Amino acid sequence: DDTEAADSTAEDADVKSEGVMTHDEYLAAAVDDEVTIETYVQAKQSWWEDKATFYTQDKDGAYFIYNMPCSEEDYEKLVPGTKIKVTGYKAEWSGEIEVADVSSFEIEDGEYIAEPLDVTDLLGKDELIDHQNELVSFKGMTVDADGNDVAYLYNYDGSGSEGDDLYFNVSLNGETYTFTVESYLCDKDSDVYKAVEALNIGDKIDMEGFLYWYEGVNPHITSVTAAE
Repeated sequence: DDTEAADSTAEDADVKSEGVMTHDEYLAAAVDDEVTIETYVQAKQSWWEDKATFYTQDKDGAYFIYNMPCSEEDYEKLVPGTKIKVTGYKAEWSGEIEVADVSSFEIEDGEYIAEPLDVTDLLGKDELIDHQNELVSFKGMTVDADGNDVAYLYNYDGSGSEGDDLYFNVSLNGETYTFTVESYLCDKDSDVYKAVEALNIGDKIDMEGFLYWYEGVNPHITSVTAAE
């Protein structure tokens, strides 16, 4: 049936409403351009003084939304899968592309939860940035001290204590990468925080998280399990 085929194609392409950018158009926009996007909440990083930060994604790519004005009541409604329309400005911070200075948002009908994309083979390659902020997975990486005598640090320089961001190094094919458990996203009581605190140098692990960027790839990890 052709109409069904057309519907499924529309479904796959995540058709945008009037005046809303596709993910490609969003990527092509210049920093400081006004952008209007439709996307789906995947995770909430924080809510503070009526501003909220979200990891969001549609079927074509991801959008990190920073400090969006949002009441606590609305924040409660923005559970993973919720579709939102957001107008703000495209911003760049240390390589991370985000939507900031949000002027308006509305909750729309629709739901989408992204499946993690395995980007293990893209580590160290230019194409990795094409998936910035998406929910991704990394398989079979090895916990690497990278000159430290411990498997993880509280804060990037080890200056913190339990409850702060966790930084840990993992290696693959001779290259070492620094991954983070962002404490606002996954606090010290979360499974992933505890899993990283239990890591030993040399452990082989699989991970999931959001492909955040900070001076290069800096994934915000949400799950750590022993590699199968």
